Amino acid sequence: MRILGLDYGTKRIGIAISDDGGTLAFPKVILSNDLNTLKKLGEIFKKEKVSEIVIGESTDFSGKPNPLSAKIEIFILELRKRFKLPIHKQKEFLTSVEARRYSNLGRQARRFKKSKKELNLSQTHNKVKNSQVDASAAALILQRYLDKINK
Repeated sequence: MRILGLDYGTKRIGIAISDDGGTLAFPKVILSNDLNTLKKLGEIFKKEKVSEIVIGESTDFSGKPNPLSAKIEIFILELRKRFKLPIHKQKEFLTSVEARRYSNLGRQARRFKKSKKELNLSQTHNKVKNSQVDASAAALILQRYLDKINK
C-alpha cells in the first residue's frame, strides 16, 4: 500500500505518491480543482492502492492558519466522508517556492548549453514544466511526512 501526498490549491492540486515501502515520494500528476476532483482522486486511490493521505497544512509566516487553511479543512472533510482513508496533515510552508527553485536550477544548467533557437523552444517547455511545480511541492510535503514517520 502507498501513501498519497496532496498540495491543495484553489485552482490546482498537486499529487505525489510514495514507493511501496513508504520511504520515498515521487511527483505524480496535477489535477484541476473542479467538480471532478474527487472522482479523479478516487481513480488514483484505487489504481495506486493508496492506504493513507497526507495533505499540506497551510499557514502564514507566523505559523497561524491562513485563508487557504479553511478551504483545506473543508476538502479534508470531503475526503474523509467519501474515501474513509486516514488523513494526516504536514506543514507545507513555502514548498511551492522550494519546488520552483529546484526546478529552476535544473533549467539554468541546461540553458547554459543551449543556442538561441533552442532557448525559444524551451520557453514553451518551461511553461509546461512550471505547471509541474504543484506535483513537486506535493512530493516535498509527502517526503517530509515520510521522513518524520520513518525516524
